[in-house]
Amino acid sequence: MNIPSELSYTKDHEWIRVEGDVAIIGITDFAQGELGDIVYVEVETVDETMDREEVFGTVEAVKTVSDLFLPVSGEIIEFNEALEDEPEKVNTDPYGEGWMVKVKISEPSQIDDLLSASDYKALIGA
Repeated sequence: MNIPSELSYTKDHEWIRVEGDVAIIGITDFAQGELGDIVYVEVETVDETMDREEVFGTVEAVKTVSDLFLPVSGEIIEFNEALEDEPEKVNTDPYGEGWMVKVKISEPSQIDDLLSASDYKALIGA
């Protein structure tokens, strides 16, 4: 299982990569594996400012639909539109081409509350 050490994680299985004041967010390799084949990613919150832990979208797999929770407060500035035609990128490359949204962070101190890679490994028993 792939859990990159340079990323931060949530208990809800989202990952976050911070680049300046922008966060790139997706779901973890563990999460996509648990969900199975992803057939649709829906994010209708672009240009909205949201609080940490609010639902910013959903991911639909063959057997289930799961909510996506925002790891930090901020404005959703971009959705990965490639996922509209190729949602399976979340399965094949969850930390690369399968990213979901970019967020302009409004409260950078919230990053300190996220899980490290080792904390996330402990959470999922990896």
